[in-house]
Amino acid sequence: MPELRRVAVNGVELNVALAGTGPAVLLLHGFPHTWQVWTDVMAGLSGRHRVIAPDLRGFGASGPAASGYDAGTLAEDAAALLAALGVSSAAVVAVDAGTPPAFLLAMRHPGLVRRLVVMESLLGRLPGAEDFLSAGPPWWFGFHAAAPGLAETVLEGNEAAYVDWFLRAGTLGDGVRPDIRDAFVRAYTGRQALSRAFSYYRALPESAAQIERAVGTARLTVPTMALGARPVDSALERQLRPVTDELTGHVLDDCGHIIPLHRPAALLALARPFLAGHDTGAADQRRAG
Repeated sequence: MPELRRVAVNGVELNVALAGTGPAVLLLHGFPHTWQVWTDVMAGLSGRHRVIAPDLRGFGASGPAASGYDAGTLAEDAAALLAALGVSSAAVVAVDAGTPPAFLLAMRHPGLVRRLVVMESLLGRLPGAEDFLSAGPPWWFGFHAAAPGLAETVLEGNEAAYVDWFLRAGTLGDGVRPDIRDAFVRAYTGRQALSRAFSYYRALPESAAQIERAVGTARLTVPTMALGARPVDSALERQLRPVTDELTGHVLDDCGHIIPLHRPAALLALARPFLAGHDTGAADQRRAG
């Protein structure tokens, strides 16, 4: 089992799971996850890496925060966390809502981020995701970002059923282990927990503007891998291609949105050599089984 530690950064106390020794790897989760979305990945990496998996501010067992759910602030939380742990260089791996903060962390602190792996997310309004967005963004984006309090009022008392929908959809109907499912449900139960989670979606316009400003003045110089599955497929890779110096893209077949839980072995098979610097064919996009 990973060690759990409380670390104070940027005015909020983060709950952080730690395992292993070696070059650092920072793992950033999405919605509706906690650090436990990385359970199998941590086990697979901790033999050769110091693995660091926080609950993002306001999520899971991390302390509540009234603000700071934009990608830029979450990126600075990550930088402060690494500094607090004495880490001067880390690979960063992110899924879903963790991807925009990971991207901005690498853009703002390229000397801190050794390598970047991002998956199943979009980066604001950057070109490349037009096909994915042709019918509009996923329905829950608008629902979560609606008038403050609306989604919380509708969902309070029905959190388990709501989380279960995302877990089934994100694993193509397979679902996740009961212990992890129960941890997610606990983390997103209650009006305040829901409100904090939805604050991420309500900050998406600010996050998109931060991403546009970042790519307007610099390129992503960190070696990067973009992974897609269902439903995002290669949209993230297409967004990254024009702004990234060294990019590898893969799409995992027969894999749902929650890659770290649905296909951890496939993720590890791609991530291990990349994190070790053994990537080849960096300009190619490939499909993996």
